[in-house]
Amino acid sequence: MPPAEPPTVRVLLVDDQSLFREGLATLLAVHEDLDVVGEAGDGEEALRRIPALAPDVVLMDLRMPRLGGVEATRRIAADHPGVRVLVLTTFDDDESVFEALRAGAAGYLLKDCSAAQLAEAVRVAARGESFLQPAVASKVVAELTRLSPHESRANRDLPEPLSERELEVLDELARGLANREIGERLHLAEGTVKNYVSSILSKLGARDRTHAAVLAREIGLLPRRP
Repeated sequence: MPPAEPPTVRVLLVDDQSLFREGLATLLAVHEDLDVVGEAGDGEEALRRIPALAPDVVLMDLRMPRLGGVEATRRIAADHPGVRVLVLTTFDDDESVFEALRAGAAGYLLKDCSAAQLAEAVRVAARGESFLQPAVASKVVAELTRLSPHESRANRDLPEPLSERELEVLDELARGLANREIGERLHLAEGTVKNYVSSILSKLGARDRTHAAVLAREIGLLPRRP
């Protein structure tokens, strides 16, 4: 039997610049597994259109009139938890990055990313995973590392503390590594890493990998290695 084709990912584009939305739609249209089902010029329009369009992934700008990307992301996470928001913006300052991730964004890319990187980020988000552009991931790691002296107490204060191995996996996860890469670094099978990640998300009460990293920063549970 021929291999099964990957499921089509339904994408909603949210940006206040119509020309940029048209360009994004053209870039994504070359990928048979990605389907741009609609566009919106701001967060309010996106929220109105989501029920009818049923997107899997929303590509969300941050600075828009009426309702910006951070608040729109927060509302989507609350009202449509099955929809993944992937921020695509020109802003890479710490405040923008952490506000978006705290609001529930599954990933964060800058508009200077490559077309291939954008397409892969959409696929990763649709799979329920997180995607951080390297420049953004380094900010998360730097902030986590800055607070590292509080790690052991923070872990003890959790209702169910993370094991030593889970802390190691969390370190690598916070660096933006995929399960396969974590397995290679820690000499673990990819399936084993997946199980550890699931346990980490459960213990932290996190929605996804990115949310876990943000929560770890906020409670002081931080990387064990620089």
